[in-house]
Amino acid sequence: MMTHAMVILVLAASLLPATLSAQGAAPAAARGATSRDAYTYDSGARRDPFTNMIGTGTEPRLTSVKGATGPAGLTVNDISVRGVVQSRGALVAMVQGPDHKTYLIHQGDKFMDGTVKAITADGLVIVQEVNDPLSLVKQREIRKLLRSAEGVKP
Repeated sequence: MMTHAMVILVLAASLLPATLSAQGAAPAAARGATSRDAYTYDSGARRDPFTNMIGTGTEPRLTSVKGATGPAGLTVNDISVRGVVQSRGALVAMVQGPDHKTYLIHQGDKFMDGTVKAITADGLVIVQEVNDPLSLVKQREIRKLLRSAEGVKP
C-alpha cells in the first residue's frame, strides 16, 4: 500500500523530465558539453578575478616605443655589457642588444625603462623605473657587469 507522500514523489519524478524537455533543457551528457564548456566569464569592465594580482616587480613588461631606435628602444633586461673603454677622459660602455648589434653608451643615456647613472670599469649602473603598481619602490639601481671572461674556463 502506498502512502500519500510516496504518491506525490512518484508523480513529481514522472513530471520532472516532461518539465525539463518543455523548457528546452537537455542533460549535459546528451549535449556532449562539459562544465568547462558551459561557463564563460564576462568581465563587464571589471578586473578579471582569475588573474594573479601579486606581481614580482622584477621584470617590467614594456612594449617598444614607436620610432625609438638604438639604445632608447631597448629595455635594461635586453642588454648585456660587452666592453668598457676610456674616451676623452670619460668611460664609455659597449652594450649588445637582443638583435646582436653593439651600441656605445655614455653616462646619462636613456633606455626604454631606465637611465645610465654611472659607468665604471666593471660595467654600468642604471636607475631603472619600476613598472609595478603594487610596489612601493618606483626606481631601483641595477648593476650590469662586464662579462669579459664569459664562457672561459679557469
